[in-house]
Amino acid sequence: MCLGIPSKIIRINDSMATIDVYGAQRDISIMLLEDQVKVGDYVLVHAGFAIQKLQKKEAKETLKLFDQYLDMLNEADTSSSQTGRTDNKIKKAKRKKQLVS
Repeated sequence: MCLGIPSKIIRINDSMATIDVYGAQRDISIMLLEDQVKVGDYVLVHAGFAIQKLQKKEAKETLKLFDQYLDMLNEADTSSSQTGRTDNKIKKAKRKKQLVS
């Protein structure tokens, strides 16, 4: 399964870009994009290629939904076990890493 998580471009070098998603950074190709992109733009990535440029507002709204989903998962974990806030932050960070791995 592939999740389309908005990825922020943090560096561009010719036809390659470095993206950041929840702190995970990857190098991707921007060769397939029809739109010009610049540092700070958001893209959707599949198999190492940027396939679509996103509007900043749309990207931030989508990332907010992912955050809400992760929070709900953490709340479900908290209600089923007696973990502290620190444990919940660690679990959320691990889930974010799983999303982008």
